[in-house]
Amino acid sequence: MKRTVICVAAILALFSFATAADKPQTLTGVITDEMCGARHMMSGSAADCVRACVKEGSKYGLVVGDTVYTLDGGDQAAIDKLAGERAKITGSVNGKTVKVQSVSAAK
Repeated sequence: MKRTVICVAAILALFSFATAADKPQTLTGVITDEMCGARHMMSGSAADCVRACVKEGSKYGLVVGDTVYTLDGGDQAAIDKLAGERAKITGSVNGKTVKVQSVSAAK
C-alpha cells in the first residue's frame, strides 16, 4: 500500500512538471540569433548581423538577461522585422528553446 501511494505521488509530480512546460509564457528581450547571442560579430547594426547570420543558417534567438533562448517556429517575418530590437515572445519554454506562439514589439 505504501509503495502504491509513493508511485502515484511520483506519477502526479511528473505529470505536473510536464504540464507546466507546455504552459505559454511571455519573455521580453532582444531578438538575436543563436550564434551571436548578445555579442554580434559583424560590423554594422545588430539587426544586419542577425539577418546575415540567420541567412547563413543560424536560428533566431532571444536574449533575456544572461540567457539566449532559441526561437522555434512562429511568424518568421514578424521576428525578422524586430531583429536587434526588444520584443515580447509568447510561447512554450522547454529548457533554452521557445516554441513561439506570438511576437510583438516591447515598449
